[in-house]
Amino acid sequence: MDEARARAKAVKLAIFDVDGVLTDGRLYMSDGGEEMKAFSTLDGQGLKMLRASGVRLAIITGRTSKLVAVRAEQLQFDRWLQGVDDKLSAYRELLQEFQLTADATAYMGDDLVDLPVLRRAGLAVTVPGAPELVRSHSHYVTQARAGEGAVREASELIMGAQGTLDAQLAPYLV
Repeated sequence: MDEARARAKAVKLAIFDVDGVLTDGRLYMSDGGEEMKAFSTLDGQGLKMLRASGVRLAIITGRTSKLVAVRAEQLQFDRWLQGVDDKLSAYRELLQEFQLTADATAYMGDDLVDLPVLRRAGLAVTVPGAPELVRSHSHYVTQARAGEGAVREASELIMGAQGTLDAQLAPYLV
């Protein structure tokens, strides 16, 4: 935990996978083939506070979904990349776009395809349901499960390390 907090202090850009991180990882499909996803409002509030604290937000996901674009717009993500086969190339693109080094980034993923980015990000975060190999390459494994507050927990970890969490919580403690 101490190492994760130390790494979290430097984070200027937090990047998230979608399925299995922002959602519980299950894919809901209608008879007509329409895809549905459930997003946690706890995670949404955490992301709003993280963004308000000065950390930029991005998504890198292998799937393409209108729902992801809608949610990213609602939460004012700075960038979202969908349909990505090579997450490491997308990560490098974000580093260049935001003019950051890897140590200034957090990445939260849950599966093997996320490992190349998790192994390079300054702060690597995953969920308890991730495979052991992914957990072993992460600096922090959330207590909360994917789609059930894990992103909120990661957001609060970053804000806590940066000394911005109290200011984000203060409006609710009046």
